[in-house]
Amino acid sequence: MLTIKTFTFNPYQENTYLLYNESGNAIIIDPGMYGEQDQQELLAFIANNKLKPTLLLNTHCHIDHVLGNSFVHEKFGLLPQFHEGEVPILVAVQNYAPQMGIRYDISPIGETFLNEDDTIHLDDDELTVILAPGHSPAHICLSSADQPFLIGGDVLFRNSIGRTDLPGGNHQQLLDSIKTKLYTLPDDTIVYPGHGPSTTIGFEKNSNPFIQG
Repeated sequence: MLTIKTFTFNPYQENTYLLYNESGNAIIIDPGMYGEQDQQELLAFIANNKLKPTLLLNTHCHIDHVLGNSFVHEKFGLLPQFHEGEVPILVAVQNYAPQMGIRYDISPIGETFLNEDDTIHLDDDELTVILAPGHSPAHICLSSADQPFLIGGDVLFRNSIGRTDLPGGNHQQLLDSIKTKLYTLPDDTIVYPGHGPSTTIGFEKNSNPFIQG
């Protein structure tokens, strides 16, 4: 069984997720640490709970979700895994960060890419990759096989949806991803988004003003 720890990091108030099991093995998802305080908060939790990070995953590669990739690689020797279609987005961060006045340690590019319906294993626990583009060209979500939760990135928020005005964004594609990939999950599925509070599929189907019908 996976336990989910949420951190909120960096000027963009991005949610970084740490998933870990009873054995202490852990997955870091979308590390957004920016500066020493963020970094130490993550390290302290890992040390205090005697965890061993074994995987680094990115739902997508916008700047706020990859600011900590280099740090995680340095500390734990992990290369990020994401969909190959996000590589141009990650590469572009090198030029985008200085324009925004953001200090950015360049993320390595991993050797393993994730595709739709791939299964990610953490011992006996499994996550299924859901390809849900629209906010970014090859955004993925991660659905638990045995627990009712989804790591949703920037696709679906509480009473909102991801922005589509960044390079590679497509509004209709985002709506289609939500309707055909996320809204088909059970209503009690808890959505852990890239920003803001968690929600559920059922709540959004009934209440989200951006995607009805």
